[in-house]
Formats: sequence, C-alpha cells, structure tokens
Amino acid sequence: MTQQPHSTQQPHSTSTGGEEKSSAWNDSGGRPGQAPGTRGHGAPPSGGGLAVGGAVFAGVLMLMNGVIAILQGISALAKDDVYTRVGDYVYSINLTGWGVILLCVGAVGAVTGWGILRGMSWARVCGIVLASLSAILQFMFLPYAPIWSVIMIAVDVFVIWALAVYDPAASMSGARR
Repeated sequence: MTQQPHSTQQPHSTSTGGEEKSSAWNDSGGRPGQAPGTRGHGAPPSGGGLAVGGAVFAGVLMLMNGVIAILQGISALAKDDVYTRVGDYVYSINLTGWGVILLCVGAVGAVTGWGILRGMSWARVCGIVLASLSAILQFMFLPYAPIWSVIMIAVDVFVIWALAVYDPAASMSGARR
C-alpha cells in the first residue's frame, strides 16, 4: 500500500449528467473565498454598530437642539435683557435678529431630528447641512453664551460625523443576514 500526497484541490462531485461541479463549501465548512473559521458569517457591514447608534443619537441631539433653539429664540424675542449686551463685536446682530434666526434653525432642526429618527433619507443630508450651519451660528453667538456655544459646536461636530459615516443600506443588508 502506497501513500498518496494530500490534494489541495477542492472536492468535486459528479452531477447526473456526468459533469463535475465544484463544491459550494470548502474544507473548513465555509463558502469558497470566505476566511477560515467564519462559518456562514460574512464581513461585518461597514458603518455598523457605532455608526448606527451614532446616527440615532445624532437624531435625538438634533431634535433636542431644535427644541432648545426654539426656546432660546423665544426668550431672545420676548426680552432683550435675557442675554447680556455685547459691545463692539464683528458679527453683531441684535437680539431680535438672533431670536428669529434661532426660531427658524430650531424648527428646521427639530423636524430634521424627527426625520433622522424615522429613517428618512432627506433628513441625513439636511442634518449634515443644518449641523454645519448651527456650528457657524454658534461661533457667531460666542459673545452671548460662550460656554454653551462651545458645547454646541462640539455637539454639531459629532452630529456631522455620525450622519456622514452612517450608511443605511449597509446596516439594512447587515440586518437581513
């Protein structure tokens, strides 16, 4: 009895017509081209886990930021003495102007946050644009509320990141596996 060397080729099966077909599974139990030891599991979807959670969190932040901006706008319109008056500032806008701006951006932000939470595709793009605009406006609002403005700029940067990396198609295909 002689020993034959081990074959590195995939096992073949013969169909009823006498043709050879390659097996749908490799020796490790997975599909051909799949990494050994991964048995039926593909690569994780891009933009999974953290991005999906980040997009939901970004939607909640947009919704809350919109409501807070509406309240800030109302307070700026109702009483001009809520915020301290700033002397000579390059980007000076009176508080009535800031009230109108905050009301408009807040209303659009709240609707966009709701759209993000509902999974609307338009809301993702609108959220990125709105968070960018909000960061610019918060920079201009620095003299009136410096600590709050810096915090809101950081929140806006997170929202931009979370909405930019989130890929709803990849997370949906990962849920179907």
